[in-house]
Amino acid sequence: MTTAVNVTRNPDAEWVLRAAKETGIPGRALRAYVAAAVTVNAAAPACGIGWNTLAAVGFVETAHGTYGGGTLTASGQVSRPVTGPVLNGAGFAAIADTDAGVLDGDARWDRAVGPMQFIPSTWKLVGRDGNGDGTADPFNIDDAALGAATYLCAGGRDLTTADGWTDAIYAYNQSDAYIRQVRDQATAYAANTGAAG
Repeated sequence: MTTAVNVTRNPDAEWVLRAAKETGIPGRALRAYVAAAVTVNAAAPACGIGWNTLAAVGFVETAHGTYGGGTLTASGQVSRPVTGPVLNGAGFAAIADTDAGVLDGDARWDRAVGPMQFIPSTWKLVGRDGNGDGTADPFNIDDAALGAATYLCAGGRDLTTADGWTDAIYAYNQSDAYIRQVRDQATAYAANTGAAG
């Protein structure tokens, strides 16, 4: 089961092009997920995060940055800001502003931002420069994917085990329905690319 949920292979460029077609993941996003998994696994080999786990989170959170009709540019930027609902306690957790509205445009309450939907305070902790431009930008898919991989692998998690994988996804969003949705999507991505096993 964990192999199908979390594929840790290091695919080549030809595979990425083929997998983008087979899965419907935008090629620009898939490259970011693969690069983030490879980078974090090199730094923390015990984590074993798979590209398909990151892709599943990206799909569930914002349809790979395309939610609401947006797209990813060639440089990996979302074509328009992607922000989640106001976290004011009405149907969601109440999280008072942590960034003076710099990232989310709201100086009273926090909102998750970018293609991987980071709360500004979390981004301060795990934000990474995935594209090498000197800035950790949650609205850039390379940076956001690397930040997500870093966050999911935090605390020495081992995502090659069912418990480790579930704990990581639960840390991202504390909902059993969310875990099932991400698991099902990650498994489907693995199956669509012939990586399930």
